[in-house]
This record gives sequence, C-alpha cells and structure tokens, in this order.
Amino acid sequence: MADGDKNVTISNPWTHLRRHTPARIALGRTGVSLPTSEHLAFQLAHARARSAVHHAIDLSKLVQDLSRFGAAVEVHSAAPDRPTYLQRPDLGRRLSPASAKKLGAEVKGPFDIAYVVADGLSAYAVEKNIVPFLEAMLPLSDKAGWRRAPLIVAGQGRVALGDEIGSIIGARMVAMLIGERPGLSSPDSLGIYLTYKPKVGLTDADRNCISNVRAEGLSYAEAAYKLHYLASEALRRKLSGVNLKDEAEALPRPEAGRARNFLLDAPKG
Repeated sequence: MADGDKNVTISNPWTHLRRHTPARIALGRTGVSLPTSEHLAFQLAHARARSAVHHAIDLSKLVQDLSRFGAAVEVHSAAPDRPTYLQRPDLGRRLSPASAKKLGAEVKGPFDIAYVVADGLSAYAVEKNIVPFLEAMLPLSDKAGWRRAPLIVAGQGRVALGDEIGSIIGARMVAMLIGERPGLSSPDSLGIYLTYKPKVGLTDADRNCISNVRAEGLSYAEAAYKLHYLASEALRRKLSGVNLKDEAEALPRPEAGRARNFLLDAPKG
C-alpha cells in the first residue's frame, strides 16, 4: 500500500455542531469504521454508565451531608443489596418492613411536601447534585410556607418508593429526587418526580418529571424553579401527572446571574 493510500480519518462536515452538544454526532470515519479515538471514548462512556449503575451509595455520609438542611431519616427499600435491586425492580418500590415501621414511628405529619432522596440507578447523580439542588429548592419551600417533612434518605430506591413514604408520613406531596438511568453522555443526571396525594399503586401517569438535573444539563436554579411551579399548581389544583402541565416556560424567566434572587421572589403556592 502506498503512503498516500493509508487510512486517514475523514472529518464530518457537521463537526462544528459538537461545540453545542455532548451527543455523539459528526464523529468522522476511518475507512468504514469509527476513528480509534471515538471508539475509545465510547468505551469509556459505557464503562462510566455501568459504574454508575453498580456504585453503592454511602447512606451514612449522605445523611451527614444533608444535616445542614435539618433532620434527615434513613430508610431502605425491600431490596437488601445492589444485585437484588437491579434484578427485582418491584422490591425497590416498597420499603422494607423495618423501615416502614421506623418511618411511621419517627415521622408524623401532616406535611405539605416531603423530599425523598434515593440512589436509584446512579448514586453518582445524588452524590454530585443533591446538595446544590436542595440549596436552590428548600428556600422556596420555606418561603412558600409549606410544612416540610424531614428529609428522607432511601437506599436501593425506585421512583414509586416515594408513594409509600408519602402515604406513611401524611404528606400531601412527595418529591422523589433520584439518580436517573445513566446515558452514554450523562452518567450523573438527577431526576425529580412530583406526586400529589401519594399512595401505593400509583403509576408514572400520576407524576410530573423534571430530568437531567446536573451542572451540564438543567441547572439547579432552573430545576428548582420548575419544581416550585409544579408543586404550587399541584397544591392549588389538587392533582399531578398528565393532568398537570408544565407551563413554567410561560412565566417570567430569571435574568442571568440573578436566578437565586428571582427564585426567592417566586409567588407562594
């Protein structure tokens, strides 16, 4: 093979678009294959996603980290360990008998809102994002005058675990803050699921979701803005889910650099 015929990487004409997104576009090619650099980058992203799924969160440390916001109560789902949690999603949706008993004895409502922090499918998401999100959100709850339950920290939890927790403690709303299933460009995204009048047996149609909360995605201030709007409307209209539309985009937007002050000036629910 002559030197001029050796394989070379051919750039994609859309390469400039990669400045605006982490999505895998305009990767170029070497012959009919991906360039080696892109193939290695894919393998690294896949490894990070797998690591996020299997990573076990340190609940004791998380409870300690969240103590700055007040009391926090640690509970566990019926899934005893990570392998069982991944293989039996149903167990992650219910509390263990011991945790259900503990929660009923230690936390007594009524409350307007309960925030439940769960590892979900990415403990990295919680470890990285939960403190800055709560720093943006909790002042809104408090200024609105909502009766807020102690933070509930749940190990091996799925989204629906919040329904049982909210029902036990007598919360009108529950906001589940949970690690989302990792993507190949986002192994650390936090998801927020708001449910009005939580009880065991509800479906995803009964919840409102705010996703991709992280420094590289939806900002903490913006996520708090959306959750505050949805929770205020849920209390006003006494519903959540498909019947409660996210119309926060129609509201005045915070100016750059003033998000925190704008949020604190948001109307009460």
